[in-house]
Amino acid sequence: MTDPDRAAIRRDITAALEAAFEQRHAVLDAIVEAEDRPAAVAAIAELLSVPAIGAEAVLGMAFDRLTVTARRANAAELEDLNSKLTFTQTDRPAATAETLTLRPFNESDADLFAARTADVGAAGDGSGTPADDISKEISWANSRMDNEEAVWLVALEGGSKVGIVFGELSGGEVDVRIWIAPEHRKHGYGTAALRRSRSELAAYFPGVPMVVRAPSS
Repeated sequence: MTDPDRAAIRRDITAALEAAFEQRHAVLDAIVEAEDRPAAVAAIAELLSVPAIGAEAVLGMAFDRLTVTARRANAAELEDLNSKLTFTQTDRPAATAETLTLRPFNESDADLFAARTADVGAAGDGSGTPADDISKEISWANSRMDNEEAVWLVALEGGSKVGIVFGELSGGEVDVRIWIAPEHRKHGYGTAALRRSRSELAAYFPGVPMVVRAPSS
């Protein structure tokens, strides 16, 4: 993941926290009324009009972040990030767009996975080993997904497939990798896919830490 994309994600989080500070009573009500964690994240995202990654940060916020000093520090960080990240509205419009969607990978996406494999050259399981035959790779992936050891998601912009999000359970963590097709790179789709995938992967693997790898891996 590029430094600008990391900064964009950080801005989403600081902006969500800033909004939560202003509506802290409404946020608490939304959390108390939510059935479970995913419902709480969705309620916060809707209440504050923030992406899921920001809502998750609000839900996980420690109480000491509500002190005057902590709120001032967050506001200063947000102001600094806003002054630096003008690229999101021009050069990388997809980074803040809400149009990108995710759906489960299926057999019809073999062409997309083949393009990814030709680009990366490594197996889809994140092991770093050389890629095997595409049909064998997909069959092995389906087996892991059936065993709830993996989740592959296809990133869609309108009717176009722009990339794949790989979530692989390994050593008590979820190894998250994002591949964006070459023709769709440098527009912020990696950031958008990461945002979208966080809540979905958290639902698939509740309570399991996530480790994010580079978008092109």
